[in-house]
Amino acid sequence: MPAALRASPMPRRLLLDGRSPARRTLLRHSTVQRRDGSVAPLNKLRGFIEIERKAPAPYRPAADRLADYAEINGPADQAELTRQSARCMDCGTPFCHTHTGCPISNVIPEFNQQVFDGEWRQAYSNLASTNNFPEFTGRVCPAPCEGACVAGLVDESVTIKSMEYSIIERAWSEGWVVAAPPARRSGKKVAVVGSGPAGLAAADELNKKYGHAVTVFERAERAGGLLTYGIPNMKLDKETVQRRVDLMEAEGISFVTGAEVDAAAISETVEGFDATVLAIGSTVPNNLPIPGRDLDGIVYAMELLLTPSELINLAE
Repeated sequence: MPAALRASPMPRRLLLDGRSPARRTLLRHSTVQRRDGSVAPLNKLRGFIEIERKAPAPYRPAADRLADYAEINGPADQAELTRQSARCMDCGTPFCHTHTGCPISNVIPEFNQQVFDGEWRQAYSNLASTNNFPEFTGRVCPAPCEGACVAGLVDESVTIKSMEYSIIERAWSEGWVVAAPPARRSGKKVAVVGSGPAGLAAADELNKKYGHAVTVFERAERAGGLLTYGIPNMKLDKETVQRRVDLMEAEGISFVTGAEVDAAAISETVEGFDATVLAIGSTVPNNLPIPGRDLDGIVYAMELLLTPSELINLAE
């Protein structure tokens, strides 16, 4: 065999990441425990075979959770994050970030790779390029990406949601998430009615991408809609929502809370704006005519969720 075609011997402590030789990096974590209990160098090429799924950010102990209303997520184990990121298979067709997996097309294999390489800031930039609010989706998204994960066809899926949560929380703690108002303004004004997930996302896009002056109108006393008044605090702490709202205000978005914009008042409210986005939810429940509906203790979901959320917001 010609010398040019002969494979050169690989250094014993070289970590394969499954991509081009230029991206091979020296082993940072010398050994990890594999699913069979043996200990060996971390091998990205065989990660999905050798490493079992394990939550890198497990829930807090139940006894602790019973004593407060804080989020159930515990701190992430950095070594376990690297170990779990090695399970990503670098699929030829990564269904996790197609329409069958992630509705917003997060580039999941790439940010898994960046976590594996310890490139946390790049992982955040990657995630933020497709996701307006990773701190929300990393907590409460039902994770269809994991349902679409190819590894899940023969084993358990990659811990994608935990990766997303860990990336964005690392970014906040490191100070990488900063206000980024548009460099130029369009001169146009847009009213967004409703400050739930849809309204916040619309406002964020219209402000940062297009430079419009955006005002968000919200009926409740705090912005966030379902994020603030629907999702329980143990899943999404309200300070997490407020942290993002504060950032959006620093980027130039105005929030008007306690503003009831009904059919009679909408024309007057949005007068002077060039465009209006209706991003309203529905507080009118759907009463299902099914057996047992009239039994005691059967209530509408929003009645059950609103009361504790409102009490927590009042306490704050």
